Formats: sequence, structure tokens, C-alpha cells
Amino acid sequence: METVVISLGGSVLAPSYIDTAFLNKFRKLILGLVKNGRRFVIICGGGKTAREYMSAASKIVRLTHEDLDWLGIHATRLNAQLLRNVFRGHARPKVIRNPKEKVKGKEKVIIAAGWKPGRSTDYIAVMLAKNFGAKTVINITNTDYVYDKDPNKFPGAKPLKSVSWGHFRKLMGVKKWSPGLNTPFDPVAAKAAEKGKLKVAIMGKNLNSLEDFLQGKLFKGTVIE
Repeated sequence: METVVISLGGSVLAPSYIDTAFLNKFRKLILGLVKNGRRFVIICGGGKTAREYMSAASKIVRLTHEDLDWLGIHATRLNAQLLRNVFRGHARPKVIRNPKEKVKGKEKVIIAAGWKPGRSTDYIAVMLAKNFGAKTVINITNTDYVYDKDPNKFPGAKPLKSVSWGHFRKLMGVKKWSPGLNTPFDPVAAKAAEKGKLKVAIMGKNLNSLEDFLQGKLFKGTVIE
């Protein structure tokens, strides 16, 4: 049974509201793929919920990175609990909070959330892939591609369909992860994925991309390996 790890961005699940239309389509697609013999481990990001809590608290008191991290972690856990309920009757009843945990159940949908300060959900996705023997991590985020420049700053930025890990890290321009960092894939997680010889697919919330990728077809997104 093939295991696929999905890092589901909080910006996709709850951009400024809970996107129930997306969740409904996502549920139907995943359950359909499960019938074909796949198992999915899905970790939820904190997204805008995490950033709003970080911003609100920071306006009142001076917070440490650890304080900010814990706010983000709990936001991921709230999102993960929502997703576990969406997959009620199919998913493992307990949300994974430690990516090193050995799971013995037979459930084919497993939901995970944030772990501890200093570790992003992208990094945890890499750890989950190692734990479950997965060779691929799919990162569903709020952008369809990795670009050669920041598309928010440079209108002429070009999308990349494939990129090496070394080139990807250069494009990101940062080597460290910090709470609330908004990049296609955390730079520390990128280094760990390269070391583990993982393939990571970056794609947007259009679920046709996810289905096409899993079927080995051309898809709208970027492969990093």
C-alpha cells in the first residue's frame, strides 16, 4: 500500500474563512483514492489563523519565538481537529502530534498537526514521510508553482515546473525557519527532504492538480527533487 504525505496549508483550508467547498471536494477525492489502495497522512498548517493570533498577542506584549511557535502549533491542532472530523468514520480517531509516533492502526487516512517549537509543519511532513516510508510529500498551498522570483514583488516572475533542491534553497534566499514564515516550503524542511531523497510536489488548491499528479499525469505545479 502506497503512503502519500500531504502538507495541507492553513491558507488553503481556512484563508480568512473555513473553505467548506474545498473541504468537501478534498474529502471526496481522498476517499476515492483510498479505495484504489493508497493511504494518506495529512498534516495541517496554521495559516492565517496562526498569523492573526501571533499578530494580536504581539501588539500587547513582546513575545519570544517560542511563544509565537506555540500559538502557531495550537492553530495547526485546531485545523487538524476540523479535518479529522471531516473524515469522521474513515480517519484515525486521534490526531498525531508527534511525527515519530509509531501508528499501529489500519486506518488509511491519518491526520497530523504541529509538534514542538522550532519545527514547521513542512518539516514535520518530512519526518512523517520517513516514519511511514513515504517517498513523496505533496504541499498544497496558496500558490500553484515555485517561481524564479517572488511573484508578489515581481509581476514577470516565471513559474518553474521542476527544480533541484539546491536551486530551490537559493531561490528562497533564507536558510532559517521562523514562526509565520510564508514560503512554498520551509528552508530547513527542504534541506531535510533533500537528505532523505524525497520528492516534493508544490501545487495550489485546484484539486485537479492533486489528482493528475497522483495519476502520474502532467499537473499544474512544481516538482522539487
